[in-house]
Amino acid sequence: MNHIRETKPADPSLTTRLNAWLETLVAQRGSDLLLVPGAPASIRWEGEVRSIGEAVLGGPEIEAIVSPALTPHALREYQQAHIADSSYRVSGLGRFRINLHREQGLAAAAIRALPTEVPLLQDLNLPPGLGSLAQLPRGLVLIGGPAGSGKTTTLAALVHEINRSKARHIITIEDPIEYEHTHLKGLVEQVEIGLDAPDFPTALRAAVRQAPDVIVVGEMRDSETMRIAVGAAETGHLVLSTLHTTDVASTVSRISDSFPPERQNAVRQELAMALTAVLTQILLTSKKGGRVAAIELLMLGYAGRQHIRRNSLQHLHQEITMTKNKGSFTLEESLGRLVKNGYIDREEALIAAFHPDDLNSILKTGAGARM
Repeated sequence: MNHIRETKPADPSLTTRLNAWLETLVAQRGSDLLLVPGAPASIRWEGEVRSIGEAVLGGPEIEAIVSPALTPHALREYQQAHIADSSYRVSGLGRFRINLHREQGLAAAAIRALPTEVPLLQDLNLPPGLGSLAQLPRGLVLIGGPAGSGKTTTLAALVHEINRSKARHIITIEDPIEYEHTHLKGLVEQVEIGLDAPDFPTALRAAVRQAPDVIVVGEMRDSETMRIAVGAAETGHLVLSTLHTTDVASTVSRISDSFPPERQNAVRQELAMALTAVLTQILLTSKKGGRVAAIELLMLGYAGRQHIRRNSLQHLHQEITMTKNKGSFTLEESLGRLVKNGYIDREEALIAAFHPDDLNSILKTGAGARM
């Protein structure tokens, strides 16, 4: 399905300049084009920032170059709120996600190159057990992690696995669409905010009435979206979404803390019933080239649900260890697997670990490699 329209800025010279930078980004296999006032155009390559130009850019210049490439909805959003996300396609080059924003009163932009193919779980070197999430019949699955940690890529890979293996009606709601899915064994509808619906809550309320088996929310940004998503999971749908968080406990608390204090206890009770799995991840530079994800996964059992009901979220890490028979595993086990398989070194793994002592024990016994 193709919801991303080729955008043609009014001034051809601006198009040429922007597209030339994007050509460099693609040619050098970078992930992002960064346009920041007071600095030349730069790209992010394997986690590091590299300059690709000599001329220092100004805020008005960045705004003039990038704003014509926004969709009409995103341009209005930027004019009103000074921040907007948009999709952009360059014929023969690829698809991109534009984030135009302000810093110190001046325009700046981050433009991400979007892959042309939906990733496979096995191609991402993710723990093998992660595929079990695609087999869940219902419930809420949350993917947490900091910005730029690969959450959207993992989410797309899970959607593809469902689409490939099950005859399900899948509706994705995204801002903007990043990966374009084709109909395989499943039927996939992709709704883009601004193009197909005005906002996430409106799109999500509509999706529930469209006979879906699986609902995918690109990111849960507000309490109303969270409320509808939890409700959809409670009524028998499989709902997958992402949040900007750091670990399992903060992913769960991010939901309840988004509501007024007088509602938080009730939200925790609903969340305890609906939540099926919580996954959090970080990205690390691989010694084999590129980047690789280290992941923590909690499959909810009775005790985990009780911890959520009682707001005893500090016990959720221990619950990961207690539910290994359900498929749960710690970040340290995932890091141990990456060390054993030669993707990262021991020192980098220890820096990334939540519990370095646990990781040391895993590396001694080889437990992580057996995930």
